[in-house]
Amino acid sequence: MKNKLSLIILIASLLMTGCATKNKESETEQSETLTLPVVQLTRQNTTLKRDYVSRLEATQNVEIRARVSGYLEKIYVDEGQMVHKGQLLFKLNEAEYQAEFDRANANLKSAVANARTAEVEMGRVQLLVEKKIVSPSELELAKAKLEAAKAAIDEEKSTRATAALRLSHAGIKAPFDGTINRIPFKMGSLIEEGALLTTVSDVREVYAYFDVSEKEYLNYLKKNPTRDGRNGQEVEMVLADETPYAYKGRIETMESIFEEGAGTIAFRARFPNPNKLLRHGSSGKIRLANAVSDAILVPQKAVFEVQDKNYVYVVDAANKVKTRSFVPQGRVDSNYIVLSGLKAGERVVYEGIQNIRDGARIIPRSISTDSVSAQNAVAKQ
Repeated sequence: MKNKLSLIILIASLLMTGCATKNKESETEQSETLTLPVVQLTRQNTTLKRDYVSRLEATQNVEIRARVSGYLEKIYVDEGQMVHKGQLLFKLNEAEYQAEFDRANANLKSAVANARTAEVEMGRVQLLVEKKIVSPSELELAKAKLEAAKAAIDEEKSTRATAALRLSHAGIKAPFDGTINRIPFKMGSLIEEGALLTTVSDVREVYAYFDVSEKEYLNYLKKNPTRDGRNGQEVEMVLADETPYAYKGRIETMESIFEEGAGTIAFRARFPNPNKLLRHGSSGKIRLANAVSDAILVPQKAVFEVQDKNYVYVVDAANKVKTRSFVPQGRVDSNYIVLSGLKAGERVVYEGIQNIRDGARIIPRSISTDSVSAQNAVAKQ
């Protein structure tokens, strides 16, 4: 009887130990189950923005070169100075060209005098011919001399005009309103004909050139069938310091040939520049916005990368997570636009993805897309 009682006590102890172990395992499993925020993917309208590196050019940027040679006698402007059309910029020593002009002017006066003499002589010969004192051939000779004298006048006029033009080239003037760039020469320098004295840039408006792929080019044409004049798509610019430019521009035109090898084509946008902030040769990023209807947005926080592929943790009906790769179309603020791989209505883990593994069970805490947008807005501030 005593042995039977001991056996019953032993069996009861084993049963109680097993239950306790099972309860501990259950408690451990519950303690390992994380509560994580989960967002449900929905379709919504958004705007896809793409950035393109651009090079800026003044609408007019002209090299100022010497048309004649000579010593640089005077510099009337300084680098970075605003100038107006017709304003005198440089002056070369003009003594040589003034002498050429004076000589040409004197030769012209001499030619005019010779023509008058030939005209008088022809009149005298004509009277003698009428009186039959000399032969008619003398009159023809006098007429030929007069024609030669008149031709000499035309030749000397041309020579004087050339001398006057070379004299005027000793003074170099601005071809339009603009800004003076670097001046490599100093006063007293010997300037050769064709030497670069400076450049003048008109930056009241600037061109922004940026390259797009053939696919993006075709998409642009489909959405903008008319591209006449300044009625192209409106674009924004981000400056080199990552700040937005205050004024928006418009796409005006594009090149006619794709760049061989790169497969890109250049677009040109025009931007106003009333404050002269933009300069010829500077750079920026053109931000091109395209409306996307019924887009699926995935928060950037929910995405992780493995070998250049994008993944999220999708939560199934049993609250188990499964890794899923997807292909993004682009990025909008702190979200990816899904091109393929995910569907509307699916749930993904929003935060804490570094603490879970594939196949784990979680306790989902649903958050709305509005809450996600609000958090992103706060993070930007």
